[in-house]
Amino acid sequence: MGGIVAASLLPSNNVSAIITMSTPHTLPPARFDSRIDRLYDKLQNVLDEDPTPILSLCGGASDMMITSETCILPQPSKDVFRKTVFTSALEGAWTGVRHDDMVWCHQVRWRVARAALELGLADDLPSRARLLDRWLRDGHSLPPSVPDDHEQLDLSDISNIELLPSGKKFMLNNPPRPKTVLIPILHNSIVRLPQQLTVMVSQGSIPPISAQSAIPLKVSIFHCAGSTVPSASCSILPAETLKLIPNPIPGVSFPVPHEGSDESEGVVLYEARIPYIKGHHNEYRWVGIKVENADGRGWVVAGLDHAQSTVIESGTFCKIFVLLYSQFFLTTPSSFIIQKNFCLHSSL
Repeated sequence: MGGIVAASLLPSNNVSAIITMSTPHTLPPARFDSRIDRLYDKLQNVLDEDPTPILSLCGGASDMMITSETCILPQPSKDVFRKTVFTSALEGAWTGVRHDDMVWCHQVRWRVARAALELGLADDLPSRARLLDRWLRDGHSLPPSVPDDHEQLDLSDISNIELLPSGKKFMLNNPPRPKTVLIPILHNSIVRLPQQLTVMVSQGSIPPISAQSAIPLKVSIFHCAGSTVPSASCSILPAETLKLIPNPIPGVSFPVPHEGSDESEGVVLYEARIPYIKGHHNEYRWVGIKVENADGRGWVVAGLDHAQSTVIESGTFCKIFVLLYSQFFLTTPSSFIIQKNFCLHSSL
C-alpha cells in the first residue's frame, strides 16, 4: 500500500516521480469502510490528471496477494507518463516476483535504486520519463532511443569482409579484431516469404542496449543491396526486438540462490523480420553484421530462419490442428496456405 500513500501526496512540487511496487491502483484489497472508497476515488483523478510520472511494477501471476488487473495503471485521458511493467518482462529481472519478494529481489531493487538516483538530477518531466523508461524498461517494447539511421557500412574494401555461404549461421567467439560479415538474403521464388534475423551479443552492445558494465564489443546490423558487394548500398536495419536476456552458466543454478544474476554476463538479443522485396535479376541482398571494438572477449551469433509453407485443407479439424501445431511445435515462422482436399497430403 506504500504506492497508494505515495500517490495520495499528489499534487506536490516536492515529488519528482513515483515508482510503485505491487500496488493495487484500481481496487483496494480490503474495503474496511467508506473512507477507503473515497481515497480510491480521489486517486483515480490524480492518476488521470497529475503530470508527475508514475510507473507501476507488478509481479504478475507470481503475486498471490495483488491481482494483475488491480496493479495496472489506468490509461490517463491527458498526455501524462503512466506505465505498467511486469517483472517477467522487466529487462534484467526475467521472472515473476511474489508480493513479499518485490522489495528485496535483487534484479528489481537494483534498477529501482538506479532510476531513483538519476531522477534526482532530472530537471523536467520529459527527462524523468525517459529515465524511468531506461532503467525500468519493458523488454517487449523497443528502447526509447535507437541507433543513428545515418550510420553507414563501407563495403568497398572486400578484403576485410567475409561472405557467408547461404544458410550458414555466423558464430564468432572471443573476436580478437573488428570484422564485417555478409549473410545472403534468399527468398522462396514461389511463395516469397519473409525471413527472421536473430543476432545475439554476449557482454557487449547492440546500441542502445548493452550489458551492465559492458565490454567495448559493439555490433551493428545493416541491410545491403546491390549488383556486387563493393557497389552495394547499406542502411541500418531497424529492430523489432532489442533487449537484454540472461546468459545462464551451464551446470549452475539460475538465478544464483540469495544472489540473483549478474547483468554484466547478459546477452543482447536483436530480432528483425526481413520482408520479401522484388528486385532485378542482377541485384542481390545481404544482412551486414559489423563487429567493432573487439578485444578477445564475448561472442556474437547471427542467422536467418527461412520460413516454410504448409498446404492444408480448410476444414475445421485441420484449422484446429494447424493452430496447435504452429503454437507448440514450430520454432520458425510458418505460412499456411488454406486449400481444399490437401489435408492428408500436406507436409504436416
